Amino acid sequence: MTYKLNDLAPDFTLPASNGEQVSLADYHGKSHVVLYFYPKDMTPGCTTQACDFRDFHKDFSDLDVVILGVSPDPLAKHEKFIDKYNLPFLLLVDENHEVAEKYGVWKLKSMFGNEYMGIERSTFIINKEGILVKEWRKVKVQGHVEEALQFVKEELA
Repeated sequence: MTYKLNDLAPDFTLPASNGEQVSLADYHGKSHVVLYFYPKDMTPGCTTQACDFRDFHKDFSDLDVVILGVSPDPLAKHEKFIDKYNLPFLLLVDENHEVAEKYGVWKLKSMFGNEYMGIERSTFIINKEGILVKEWRKVKVQGHVEEALQFVKEELA
């Protein structure tokens, strides 16, 4: 990892589901950011997490928080995911996992005895000044979005 809490969050620029390039720096001085990394569109855990962020989107937005989801999936898959589940926030394409590596979430994983590299589900909260103020690693989906919202209400509102 190339950062720690209370440091400036690693900046990046990635293709976004709105067809534009999005940089973390775009939000400096404007909005807090919930940056969440997830393994794959259309899978059960990732769908539940995205829908939880969707369902609490207005609550985050009312607190001046932008939600950005990041996975290695290509833009076309993100677009289908957004359309199918009516997701009101941007999904970013990190096909080469460069940003995932910056944030230390590109990890060796194991499933059914097979090892592979992939995203470790993680969430980061970055304040308006671009400072990383909270992180969750190895996220369990159940109740996570509510916990992130509670943090924002208590620490950034």
